[in-house]
Amino acid sequence: MTQIKTIATNRKARHDYHLYDTYEAGIVLTGTEIKSMRDGRVNLRDSYVAIRDGEAWLVNVHIAPYSFGGRENRDPRRDRKLLLHAREIARLHSAIQEKGLTIVALRVYLKNNRAKVEIALARGKKLYDKRQAIQKRESKRRIEREIKSKGP
Repeated sequence: MTQIKTIATNRKARHDYHLYDTYEAGIVLTGTEIKSMRDGRVNLRDSYVAIRDGEAWLVNVHIAPYSFGGRENRDPRRDRKLLLHAREIARLHSAIQEKGLTIVALRVYLKNNRAKVEIALARGKKLYDKRQAIQKRESKRRIEREIKSKGP
């Protein structure tokens, strides 16, 4: 039985991007970083994945320094290596090169006490796409309110 505990989500990614394929990747962390992560002190805003030298790197994720870490604490915004299969990295790299997509981090979670990140291929939304999404959401809420108020 797998236990999954979500630590942080990037809610803004679903608003700013059209999401396509999702992948699960492990994260290489130090001891103090995993302790801070278990405390829920992670921020995924503006994070993305870069592929360098055949390896995937998680960039711009803020993991707050562990309060009892002292000199063992690392830079909170350092790049962290992702653990993916070589064919997955190759597939992601080709998608980025050919189609003009990017890779964003959607959520960080613990799965059987191992740190994982859910990443997705994404294309940035235009301003009118964002407006349409907001309009749909507001009309749906309005309809729900009307149905609820006219209930039994």
